[in-house]
Amino acid sequence: MAEGVQHYKEDGTLYEGETHKMPDGSLHSGKEHSDSSVKLFHMGELSEEAKEKAMKGKGKKKGKKKSLKEMRNDAAKNAMAKSKKKGGSAY
Repeated sequence: MAEGVQHYKEDGTLYEGETHKMPDGSLHSGKEHSDSSVKLFHMGELSEEAKEKAMKGKGKKKGKKKSLKEMRNDAAKNAMAKSKKKGGSAY
């Protein structure tokens, strides 16, 4: 799954924690796999009901909603930070 892209639980709840990749390539919650790990999805992979929940913000943290520009800037910053940790270019 792409870096800097928002991930959601199956019900449309935004997930912002650490992740790990499974042998089948799917992304799951948590730094390492455990009994509480859940599969994560991109918006386009969610059911229509889950997409509605995600779009309405029911699955998001309470507080100020970010604009699309702010979300893109955050994603770019995260990609750059991860790239610097790995010693490469984000693009």
